[in-house]
Amino acid sequence: MKIIVDLDKCIAAGSCVAAAPELFDQRDDDGIVILLQENPSPEQWATARSAAGVCPAAAISLEE
Repeated sequence: MKIIVDLDKCIAAGSCVAAAPELFDQRDDDGIVILLQENPSPEQWATARSAAGVCPAAAISLEE
């Protein structure tokens, strides 16, 4: 699995960080998402799917 983030779509809601803090963070200055792991381990796939699903801007997509 590969996580893809569209920074132009990100609205800095922080939902991804709340759902998967081991995969995402936010920039201090504007809250835009920071992808910590582009290729999560199989154990993290469900968490990655959850984070993508809760993003209100649909800025996170998954390539499986």
